[in-house]
Amino acid sequence: MLKSIGLKLALPTALVGGLFVLIVRADSLSKSETEAVIAPKSEQKDSVWNSPDSVFQPYGDVVKGVLTFRGNPTRTYYGTGPLPLQAPRVRWAYPEKGSMCSVSYLRDKGDTWCGMGWTGQPAVFERDGRTLVAFGAFDKKVHLIDASTGRDVIRPLLTGDIIKGSPTVDPDGYPLIYLGSRDDNLRVISFDGGELKTLWSLNAYDVKPVLWDDDWDSSPVILKDYMLTGGENGHFHVVKLNRSYGKDGKVVVRPQLIANVPGWDQELLAVFPKPAVSIENSVAIYNNTVYFANSAGLLQGWDLTPIASGKPPERIYRMWLGDDTDASIVVDRDGFLYVAVEYELGNQRSQSVGQVLKIDPRVAGDRGIVWRHHVRTKKPDGFWATPALTSTHLIATTDSGKALGINIKSGKIDWSLNYGNQPLWSSPNVVDDKLLLATCDGMLDAYQLNGPNKPQRLWSLKAGRGCFEATAAVWRGRIYVGNRDGKLYGIW
Repeated sequence: MLKSIGLKLALPTALVGGLFVLIVRADSLSKSETEAVIAPKSEQKDSVWNSPDSVFQPYGDVVKGVLTFRGNPTRTYYGTGPLPLQAPRVRWAYPEKGSMCSVSYLRDKGDTWCGMGWTGQPAVFERDGRTLVAFGAFDKKVHLIDASTGRDVIRPLLTGDIIKGSPTVDPDGYPLIYLGSRDDNLRVISFDGGELKTLWSLNAYDVKPVLWDDDWDSSPVILKDYMLTGGENGHFHVVKLNRSYGKDGKVVVRPQLIANVPGWDQELLAVFPKPAVSIENSVAIYNNTVYFANSAGLLQGWDLTPIASGKPPERIYRMWLGDDTDASIVVDRDGFLYVAVEYELGNQRSQSVGQVLKIDPRVAGDRGIVWRHHVRTKKPDGFWATPALTSTHLIATTDSGKALGINIKSGKIDWSLNYGNQPLWSSPNVVDDKLLLATCDGMLDAYQLNGPNKPQRLWSLKAGRGCFEATAAVWRGRIYVGNRDGKLYGIW
């Protein structure tokens, strides 16, 4: 058995909200250490962060709905049906008048952004007898609307810049939404008391050093009163929320950033041509290990067990994939990882490792690759969308316009759907053996899955005037999806 890695702790280097923050130095690892892969197993069930039994299951049993990007901490839950067998109708578009647009600046260059983009999956959840939809958009606002009418339940909350990521609604029933903005801030937002209110925020520059950017695309995971998330500042963050209710009955949080660990090391910076190490995918958690990758293609696993003892997590797995990895890691019941990688640089490592892989993280290095496929008919190519996992197949959509049905055991591509040169950036959904694809020409396509055989198209619906870059949420057969035309659509 390979031993776990002990990381060296630096002296506190940041002061956040009056609290010193522990910075874990990943650059102290040697190459042999960074390829150690054995995650410690918990002896007590209540000490496990996220049980393997949660794969394909809703995010806990307190709040009903699709509460985070891809539904749960293993990114394997896509909602409930039944999806319609015939083409549904657009019931409402939000906003009813106008569109969700604003100008966002990258350094000194301003561009107009409209609607909802990558990842942009709304959270849909039931509370107080009705279904609500929470989302952020390119109008720089956080919205909470009624799922049946598409109208505001609470006045939107204005942030300082556009919102690209997907919110997480508190799975334990607290009236809280967790969401980041391009204005540098990750927020804890309450929605009790008739208003959306920021209770606490973490600025991307509250930790040091920041490598590359300051946005928050990752959809946080909430477990054991902790918030776990990556940031485009290059760090993985662990925040103790300390949630409760005040004497007035309103929700209270007293967050503490207890650890942040850099998602890069010196070995990576020595081989990658630029310091682009942002963590844009949403972290996945299996047992006691959190998995994520960054825009330099560094795939990692960190053991969360030390957190219970007041210590930062320890890195126990490392693999370099060679290229930008924005899609979230998907984990199956047996602990295998499904990883989708972009093909932008075309470097030697990217060409050799492949763009969609099944990986056994219990086996060191490239020996842990169970199967792989190369998707590089052009440059760029590969995958922006997070694949959907079923009991038999991984369904992955490519930048070059293909949907691939890959047998998870054999690795064989059993079927493919060809959308020409149209990129497929919206992550596919699978509900009740039906596949839902949203395309960049404003179409929604539903298919009946047939195991290893090519899916049968059930219907197509023209639902938007722009690209469906954002991912749809499906709940009780109803579809909620944002478009780059400036609208969020309710469809059933």
